[in-house]
Amino acid sequence: MSATLEQLRFLLVDDNHHMRAIVSTILKSVGVRHVLEAMDGAEALQVVRDRQIDIAIVDFKMSPLDGVQFTQLVRQSPDSPDPFLPIIMLTGFAERHRVFEARDAGVTEIVVKPVTARSLLDRINTVIFKPRPFIRVEDYFGPCRRRRDDPGYDGPRRRSHERALEL
Repeated sequence: MSATLEQLRFLLVDDNHHMRAIVSTILKSVGVRHVLEAMDGAEALQVVRDRQIDIAIVDFKMSPLDGVQFTQLVRQSPDSPDPFLPIIMLTGFAERHRVFEARDAGVTEIVVKPVTARSLLDRINTVIFKPRPFIRVEDYFGPCRRRRDDPGYDGPRRRSHERALEL
């Protein structure tokens, strides 16, 4: 994987300098050469507009623009340079509703703080080697939120309300 990582450009977005230093050290220890940093979502949006980024790692809570708002703008803004950008969210807020908020904004993967090298590298590995398809529905655009296939389901539609239409 390190040969792959050498060529990738990461954007690291966190308002805490020490957290950026920790994550940057983890990335560089596995061969990442290109790490750009931003202190908040607004600065990160400008970086995404100005530079080619392969993977963004963003903090959940920042001001004036947090990680959820950044993700929504990357996914949904008409002038977004890359709505398909893999976004890994770092968060100290592991409550179920916070995870759902990030997921529903279009975050690709989540890493709960305190971040470990293994947890971060597992998520990077997932976005590189096991990317989920993107879907667009009325109120969402982003990676498919379904992570498991139901082996008992054999029809063309996966959602329960859609299956009812087939009966």
